[in-house]
Amino acid sequence: MNNYSPTEKLKVEIIDHTALITIDNPGANTWDAESLSGMRDLVANLNADKNIYSLVITGAGEKFFSAGADLKMFASGDKAVAQDIGLKFGQAFEALADFRGVSIAAINGFAMGGGLECALACDIRIAESHAQMALPEAKVGLLPCAGGTQRLTALVGPGWAKRIILCGERIKAEKALSLGLVEEVVDSGTAKTVALALAAQVAQQSPVSVTFCKELIHKPREAVMPQGLLLERERFIQLFDTLDQKEGVNAFLEKRSPEWKNA
Repeated sequence: MNNYSPTEKLKVEIIDHTALITIDNPGANTWDAESLSGMRDLVANLNADKNIYSLVITGAGEKFFSAGADLKMFASGDKAVAQDIGLKFGQAFEALADFRGVSIAAINGFAMGGGLECALACDIRIAESHAQMALPEAKVGLLPCAGGTQRLTALVGPGWAKRIILCGERIKAEKALSLGLVEEVVDSGTAKTVALALAAQVAQQSPVSVTFCKELIHKPREAVMPQGLLLERERFIQLFDTLDQKEGVNAFLEKRSPEWKNA
């Protein structure tokens, strides 16, 4: 550990010019208010260190990259909590997407909901062969509020974005590769090593050139994505006026099937 991360839930190791970030929140590496605020501040600290050219983010353990939001936060149906957490998700992953250097997600297991949105905010995704990805928020009366609807659609197109988000389809690593959701599939246990090797290649380029090039690659989507991200969070908060949100989250926590009210 060092001074880059303000939370123990995000471990940081500096390897030459790369920051290796490990999501470490047992048992499924879920996101909460502490780790989301921590990610925002961590990226700001990395941006301020001119010796950092790249970052790799992965999950602790062998099963989960990240299972997404800790749904206990939403059990009460409190709209103010939803507004606060939605904003923190947005700030965290927008900061990650705007990181000055190259960001690589080493997806070492399940990447669900906010876990997949974290990977989507990175520049490049490397998945282990056993990894599975989904945005299952609608199954619990919620929606992806941290860029999922916008960034997934940009990568895989509207048809597959609809299958994954609207139909609740879970995607295995090889399928994710064919869709362009990930850039590479590697053997189980090797994503971090492969990602670190790719991150090391970044140092062969001029850091200033990399920053400018990334800005230019992002330019076309900047015309529409900020509006979509804002609307995503607004719609997420509006769900907390519905009966389905309360039913969906509590059914999940009670390990039963939801009975949708369509209201």
